[in-house]
Amino acid sequence: MKLFSYIIAHDTGFSPNPFWGYCTLACCKPKIRRTAKVGDWIVGLSPKNDGNRVVFAMEVSEILDFASYFNDPRFSNKIPDYSKGEVVWKAGDNIYKPLPNGEFQQLQSMHSNGDSENPETKASDLSGENVLISKNFYYFGGSGPQLPPSLEELKVGRGHKSQFSKETVSEFLDFISSYPRGINGPPTKWPSDDNSWNQKLE
Repeated sequence: MKLFSYIIAHDTGFSPNPFWGYCTLACCKPKIRRTAKVGDWIVGLSPKNDGNRVVFAMEVSEILDFASYFNDPRFSNKIPDYSKGEVVWKAGDNIYKPLPNGEFQQLQSMHSNGDSENPETKASDLSGENVLISKNFYYFGGSGPQLPPSLEELKVGRGHKSQFSKETVSEFLDFISSYPRGINGPPTKWPSDDNSWNQKLE
């Protein structure tokens, strides 16, 4: 079992997406999505100027390809719907619709250019090949805890880290399990007058 840590530059509820009972990583961090296995843990930290707080931690419980993710009814609410007013419907990360020719259409989302595709984010997202799914997760958004001094090595600059000792991984799991599972606060960049983030893990 491996532990991956990385910096979340833009915590909007899109990547990761902690809503509808599952924390999913379908966009961004393609290297992590290509290499993570079921049972691995992923932790996202806020940028250094925001204290490297824990934004989320998830245990990978399932891995799907993009077509399977899009067609799975469990994740239909994660397909963005811009006809609804609440932000949670616009934050969906299930944005790659499979086409008959084997390609994918990028739907309007936080990674598109309005209702047009963004070739740069599309290429990066699809290069990750996999969607990581978790039922066992902790999401804090902008109100996450500080790492204890003994876990300072989880802090990272660009890219990600994944070479941690068994002792470090065990200590991290002990640390994170002291908090309530599920969604504990809104994403860092979320409108203060929108409460649609406030869901509880089933």
